Amino acid sequence: MSPTMIVIFNPTAGRRRTQLLWRVLDVLVENGVRIDLARTRRRGHATDLARAAACAGAPLVVAAGGDGTVAEVVAGLLGTPARLGIIPLGTANVLARELALPMQPRAVAAALAFGRTRPLWPGIAQTSDGTRLFVQMLGAGFDAQVVHRLAPPLKRLLGRGAYVLQTLGEAVRYPYPPLRVRIDGVERPAASVVVCKGRLYGGPYLLAPDASPGAPGFTVALFGAGCTLATLGYSAALPLNLLPHVPGLALLRGREIEIRADGCVPAQADGDAAGATPLLIRDSESSIEVVVG
Repeated sequence: MSPTMIVIFNPTAGRRRTQLLWRVLDVLVENGVRIDLARTRRRGHATDLARAAACAGAPLVVAAGGDGTVAEVVAGLLGTPARLGIIPLGTANVLARELALPMQPRAVAAALAFGRTRPLWPGIAQTSDGTRLFVQMLGAGFDAQVVHRLAPPLKRLLGRGAYVLQTLGEAVRYPYPPLRVRIDGVERPAASVVVCKGRLYGGPYLLAPDASPGAPGFTVALFGAGCTLATLGYSAALPLNLLPHVPGLALLRGREIEIRADGCVPAQADGDAAGATPLLIRDSESSIEVVVG
């Protein structure tokens, strides 16, 4: 008898995303896969559920959700032989796009059943809220302000459109406090910073062309200009995949990143609020195998 597939699901996902999950599970069950669906009840619960499943010997644990849910599950699986599966149910699904994972129910189910994997090497950040694992990116400054101020009902209603509206509002309101970013011991100024594990940002949009999610190290995007006009320029360049070439943006490689400011500047990890500065960012101690099909 085949082992049970553990699926960890955040029930606060929107109705459309929940229907996608049921369609994927129906296909798996039709093909003889046994499913154990575990629902999260609080922030961090996915980590506890994943760790318990791995300790019980589960060979595959599936995160059904967005990048934040995936990161929580990865935090529970690191250091164990369990593999990670993903059912992309998030607003942007940046990691799923980064790994070229399928999005249609039958294709998602087939990928999970087939089991081919590739490595994923997360980052670890020490923040004002404690230790935080991230799988795609961590931002401090303007983009984190957008995440912190975005109302969950608006996000559920408009999806990525909610980020556009919030960005336009924060571009005028945000005070752009200067950041001091130390990359492998060398300090550089910035108005905002995004520490990238992968190439993509905000969905299918290119930010860090040389980033590699399966290898140690980070690409650090330093946004030099801190004003409304510059922010609107960065925002306009993003959906055109021109952001890496915009003047005022520097892309640097590093293994240890410190971010400081005079006062507390907000941080976000994988699209979820993640405390504030000061921040210390390093690679996790090991990688994890993620099922890609």
